[in-house]
Amino acid sequence: MEIKENISLKPYNTFGIDVSSAKFVEVNNVSDLKKVLINNSDNILILGGGSNMLFTQDFGGIVIKNNIKGIDIIEESGVEVEIKVGAGEVWHEFVMYCIEHNYGGVENLSLIPGNVGASPMQNIGPYGVEVKDLITEVVAFDLRDFSIKTFSNKQCKFGYRSSVFKASEKGKYFITSVTFKLNKQAKINTSYGAIENELQRMNISSPTIKDVSDAVISIRSSKLPDPKEIGNSGSFFKNPIVSEEQKDKILENYVDAPNYLQPDGSFKMAAGWLIEKCGWKGKRIDNYGVHKNQALVLVNYGGANGTDIFNLSEEIIKSVKETFGIELEREVNIV
Repeated sequence: MEIKENISLKPYNTFGIDVSSAKFVEVNNVSDLKKVLINNSDNILILGGGSNMLFTQDFGGIVIKNNIKGIDIIEESGVEVEIKVGAGEVWHEFVMYCIEHNYGGVENLSLIPGNVGASPMQNIGPYGVEVKDLITEVVAFDLRDFSIKTFSNKQCKFGYRSSVFKASEKGKYFITSVTFKLNKQAKINTSYGAIENELQRMNISSPTIKDVSDAVISIRSSKLPDPKEIGNSGSFFKNPIVSEEQKDKILENYVDAPNYLQPDGSFKMAAGWLIEKCGWKGKRIDNYGVHKNQALVLVNYGGANGTDIFNLSEEIIKSVKETFGIELEREVNIV
């Protein structure tokens, strides 16, 4: 373990923003973490895969990169399997591990950037599945008193793209592992229309979990830019939740507005559709802009700074608010 000084964070964030950190260290276990924190307890930033973060300035403290690995079977029956996964494991590689071993449940979450530790923080959940329905517990290191705490699913207080780790306990814990309960008897979820369409295109009528994963990978690859080629953090904004009255008001003028009824009677609107209707899709400003295939994705074409991208997001939020009366919320963390 080596603490480095004045390190560029460009390789460590998928936006490819070139800012520096006064100190930087990668930790592989809790023992390493404790050693770092004994002398560096103030002004710390925990970094996983850097896929949900926009840097707008240099960081004056220490960046601690979570590199805790490991995939362990905790309990297994003929029907289910419980797997404990190190927070530093790459999410998509974990999904591929599950596909290879025929463990179902995470296939709809294929090709999501980032590490396993980020999955409970923001309750990742595209294509009809949310990770909260698969997680049994999260183990985390308390940055205040160096104790280890185990959070049950209920204690995580999962919400839409949210959890206790993004709300009341934000910045207080270092997630070390996440445990998932998956099924060994396929329970295919193709409720999301795009998956059904892609499976039809692939001429598959009785899909396996690998087929679903392949379909999701194909869909995501066609809509979302590869961070290795164009800097981005995936979806920059959350899909807003609105009242029935707000939804009806929008439908008066836009009958094609996508909306999805929620269990509590509210409605989820498609942020990408709202942004596109405001004319932002494909808009480029110098070396940054909005992706041509998906208005939810802000991109760095090379050399852009985080402040420019943040200001662009401000303009988009203002535009959607003025047009639809809806205030978008960023999904990405701003540093």
